[in-house]
Amino acid sequence: MHVAHLTLHDFRSYADIEVALEPGATAFIGRNGQGKTNLVEAIDYLSRLSSHRVATDAPLVRAGADQAIVRASVVKEGRPALIEVELNPGRANRARINRSPLPRPREIVGLVRTVVFSPDDLTLVKGDPSDRRKFLDDLLILRSPRLAGVRSDYDRVLKQRNSLLKTAGVARGSSRDAAMSTLEIWDDNLARVGAEILGARLRLVEDLRPYLGKAYEAVARGASRDDADLDYRASVEVGDDLPQALLDAIAARRKEELDRGISLVGPHRDELLLSLGDPNLRLPVKGYASHGESWSFALALRLASYDLLRADGDDPILVLDDVFAELDSDRRQQLAELVAGAEQVLVTAAVAADVPASLQGARFLVADGTVTRDD
Repeated sequence: MHVAHLTLHDFRSYADIEVALEPGATAFIGRNGQGKTNLVEAIDYLSRLSSHRVATDAPLVRAGADQAIVRASVVKEGRPALIEVELNPGRANRARINRSPLPRPREIVGLVRTVVFSPDDLTLVKGDPSDRRKFLDDLLILRSPRLAGVRSDYDRVLKQRNSLLKTAGVARGSSRDAAMSTLEIWDDNLARVGAEILGARLRLVEDLRPYLGKAYEAVARGASRDDADLDYRASVEVGDDLPQALLDAIAARRKEELDRGISLVGPHRDELLLSLGDPNLRLPVKGYASHGESWSFALALRLASYDLLRADGDDPILVLDDVFAELDSDRRQQLAELVAGAEQVLVTAAVAADVPASLQGARFLVADGTVTRDD
């Protein structure tokens, strides 16, 4: 899979831009703030309908514009397709395939698959549990696009249930009885949808684990594949009947939930545990790993994701967004050698010298809102 052509209209800093791309390595070179990351961000947006840089769509629309358009010609197994998303902050986004409108934008999720390496990846090991949950869910959706709808349903259920918990917590008499009766319905909804997400995450962690060990061995000097591990800590006792496990845990914490007015049970409270060291004496990466070990672990998570997606049958588009500036020369070369065989690698860098020789392919200079091929 590769992107053959990218068109942006009122996306980030670009009023209108068109870039012809090709398989292999492509580097976008330019000083910070010139718009090189905006190009790869647009391609990544087509993959997940979200940005790896911001939480909402509004910053993606150029200042003064009402909407933005991202359009890409994608070649998969030799067959081209035109994928387009229209971003409308405050209103519904729209998506098209080969100019034909889709009922829901999320139907394009999975048609383009990307794995992004960026300086923000350090939050995967040093950030909040929500960063690691997002990492899992983004990967889940790339592997099984229908889970985008499941996650959306869960977010809706959680929001509604939290609102009801706040109401029920302060209500009295018949109003409280009515709220509690309605709450039971939302308990069932949270358990049903939450169990699907929980089960999918548990399977993903098992699938990802062997790839993580292999990737960590490749990027960390002197490490073995047994040194890195990950595990999933759920907010419930995991068993054969996940919906019932969630309902049991909800019942056990009913009073606390009503007192606090929030849902304390479910996938939104779970944690992905990352650890390093001898299998008999694992230590959490967060709080114990050095800066170099943390970077190696973050890179290994991205590489493991890439290898897992490749094992599923597709070669994802790799995006290396200003990541080489964060690495020493040895790690630069190691990472470059590991990804050089990908069908398409998109690199951004402030200076050309940051890009390792093994990723020297097509090069574009990005400056003052223009993108120019440098042959």
